[in-house]
Amino acid sequence: MKKFKILTVEYCLWLYNVACVSWLLWRLAERHVPAAVILLLPLALAGIFTLFKNNLAAKILGETEGKSKLWIYEMVLALLISFVMGWIIVDVKPVAFFTQAANTKGIIKGIFNPNLKQLVPMLGALVETIYLALLATVFALPFSFVLSFLAAKNLMYDSIPGRIVYVIIRTISTVFRSIEAIVWAIIFCVWVGIGPFAGMLALWIHSIASLVKLYSEQIENIDPGPVEAIRATGASTLQVWRYGVTPQILAPYLAFTIYRWDINIRMATIVGFVGGGGIGLALYQEQQLLAWRNVGLIMWLIALVVWVMDMFSAHIREKLIGN
Repeated sequence: MKKFKILTVEYCLWLYNVACVSWLLWRLAERHVPAAVILLLPLALAGIFTLFKNNLAAKILGETEGKSKLWIYEMVLALLISFVMGWIIVDVKPVAFFTQAANTKGIIKGIFNPNLKQLVPMLGALVETIYLALLATVFALPFSFVLSFLAAKNLMYDSIPGRIVYVIIRTISTVFRSIEAIVWAIIFCVWVGIGPFAGMLALWIHSIASLVKLYSEQIENIDPGPVEAIRATGASTLQVWRYGVTPQILAPYLAFTIYRWDINIRMATIVGFVGGGGIGLALYQEQQLLAWRNVGLIMWLIALVVWVMDMFSAHIREKLIGN
């Protein structure tokens, strides 16, 4: 069984390498590699490398023996192939990067010469962004707090129903978190109309999914001693959570919440590009008009708020976690 696992992992690794090389041959030289070769050649290579006990698959599974470093060569090869793949797919153009900087002349001038006449209306949009992010965070807090207990493995794995709930909550939060806030903003702009309310809803749903992960992982790292002591007294599940878990997580929870507000302020700018309101919408409109001085003003305002929030949240997190 152990050898089969190693062979399977080794096959997957070599299948990736061969598939990448085949794609590169097609992309760069228009040479087509038969599907049978792509599927069978990795099997042969995996069989050969499985004969050695220090292959990459064995290293991944923790089954290496001896002092051979064969796995290092396999890993370097896979990384090299991946780098070449990334270079081709991303279409990296270093020459353009170093020779076409003059195209950004207007933008650079606008950034360093912002239009201060637009300061008052832009401050209004900035305030809208701050409160948009604040409401999204506040509304996400109670949902995330409750769901985090149901998504904590150390609290839910004592029974089969608990395990089912744990898997469901974790799966849903992972799916919702994997969908970027800008996609949620598009959905809610169609749902409730363009404006800050749609942006707030997008950040709210994304914040719930993200905070559930952060909160539940914090619960999984608590000291089990108080929980076991309270459970030994015959306390109910809710009492165990209230007196054994909650006192250990309040400070980190507050720190994570403030940090999430910080993140939401930055994400609100992107959400505004698709109609989610706030200063992001103003930035999109000015960029479309090529009003680079107004764009420069908005960029400085965003940078200032993000810097202030970053310093503030870092200070609060340090105080809360330190105490």
